Amino acid sequence: MSLGKTNENKGRAPRILFYSHDTFGLGHLRRSRALASALTQADPSASALILTGSPVAGRFTFPQRVDHVRLPGVTKRADGSYASQTIGMGIDEVTELRSNLIKTAVQHFDPDVLIVDKEPTGFRGELLPTLEYLENSCSTRLVLGLRDVLDEPEVLAAEWERKEALIATERYYDEIWVYGLRSVYDPTIGLPLSPAAQARIHWTGYLRRDLGPIGEAPEQPYILITPGGGGDGKAMVNLVLSAYEKDENLSPRAILVYGPFLSGELRDEFEARVAALNGRVTAVGFESQIETLFAGAAGVVCMGGYNTFCEVLSFDKRAVIVPRTTPRLEQWIRASRAEDLGLVRMLDEKRDGLTPEAMIRAIRDLPNQPLPSEAIESGLLDGLDYVANRIDVLLEPDQERATG
Repeated sequence: MSLGKTNENKGRAPRILFYSHDTFGLGHLRRSRALASALTQADPSASALILTGSPVAGRFTFPQRVDHVRLPGVTKRADGSYASQTIGMGIDEVTELRSNLIKTAVQHFDPDVLIVDKEPTGFRGELLPTLEYLENSCSTRLVLGLRDVLDEPEVLAAEWERKEALIATERYYDEIWVYGLRSVYDPTIGLPLSPAAQARIHWTGYLRRDLGPIGEAPEQPYILITPGGGGDGKAMVNLVLSAYEKDENLSPRAILVYGPFLSGELRDEFEARVAALNGRVTAVGFESQIETLFAGAAGVVCMGGYNTFCEVLSFDKRAVIVPRTTPRLEQWIRASRAEDLGLVRMLDEKRDGLTPEAMIRAIRDLPNQPLPSEAIESGLLDGLDYVANRIDVLLEPDQERATG
């Protein structure tokens, strides 16, 4: 797991570039950051650069030899269209600007490996010029990294056809990494990948969160309430607050992390409700070191995003997951499979009803849930080690491009 002290092809220490389109939420950036940190720890001579569209990238700390380039942000409107987030340009102009910045960064950073998160062609196809350049101009290895669940098979197949993602995956990518296990879920179900592309799939296992130095946790006991980035967390936060408002004896106390995308009048409304609970619920806005809160928590109530799920498993916390079901069923699929495997409990709208009473019962029952470690199968959390080993293989001088 050394990554090799030099890339013999180029006579220098390894350089790894991550592309993370990040039009919404924190998931893509946090996954890329976890991977970059692990790879530079495996080889302290290696460098990693993350290209990200996340508007909160600057709030995160990055380890030594890891840096990021912030692409101009875009936001999704209610009708499904996109617009520039901050600058006065049309979406086509912004996409072209982002595309040129990506290609320029690749040309100057000259990565040995490019790891693309989730979107084979990038946001609105912005990655295609770079993929074509890399295909024709250099020996950079190309990896498509997929989370464990993408969407319903039929929905995903239609989306990939519309975006020409299948063609790009077949043509450009040397390897496909799935950050999960096939025994849990196969995100490529329904995608008509060729046998050659299927042979390039590697099931890495989930990406364990760093359990290194942890700060001092708040006074215990408490349960952690986290809607991830918070942009789609209104319903879950409302449900938890309603539970504590309805049952004055509900315990232990809760620490709520809103996330950076839950703001404005809605945040003000929640703040007033938190204040009225007189310390039974406390709240913070954005916690870049949320690992400290995870480590000290007696249990977790969360949504079903990939990174939060990895944290629940890594810190071995009893958890109640309240998955969103729109615009994708990704979180519901993940939570449902995890519940089937005995890793977590899911609060399902159709089965349980999303009522204060259902949340009260779920919180009260948290101590009776088994720990995830009692159900974890071999290899489930080995993703970071697996990825570091794959980087070693990709950097071997006799490796040839394996795309078809």
